[in-house]
Amino acid sequence: MVWFILISLLTLGIILVLVEVLFIPGTTIVGLLGLIVTAVGVYYGFRTFEANIALAILGLAIISNVLVIIYGFRSGVWDKFSLKDTHTSRSFEGRLLGLEVGQKGRTVSDFKPYGKVEIGDRIYEAKSENGFLSPGIEVYIDKLEDNRIIITKQ
Repeated sequence: MVWFILISLLTLGIILVLVEVLFIPGTTIVGLLGLIVTAVGVYYGFRTFEANIALAILGLAIISNVLVIIYGFRSGVWDKFSLKDTHTSRSFEGRLLGLEVGQKGRTVSDFKPYGKVEIGDRIYEAKSENGFLSPGIEVYIDKLEDNRIIITKQ
């Protein structure tokens, strides 16, 4: 019965550490619980057996836990959680392609100072250098900066 309790504690501790490393990495609660159960098993070994057998149990517990952790890191589970790609694009990138300073358009909405302007066959959001503008006014592109269209009344 003593051996059954000892083997059960050590096995449960190793299984909990393995579960932490392989299935739910990063939570540390299950891993700490596994280490605590393993420590209780080692303590039980020291309380129950002679010193040389208890030291062998301690060594076996340490080696098995280290092997489980090494296996977990080499298994590639952590690669599933690591970031591999980076986003370098910005929102509305390329929306000013085909537009040039001096290009003409017509306001579609009120500008206070931002509004909608139709340039060519597309509608863009733009800023007015003249402040308030009503819909239907002829405008031209004054500046293209920081992904913004700045218009001026003709």
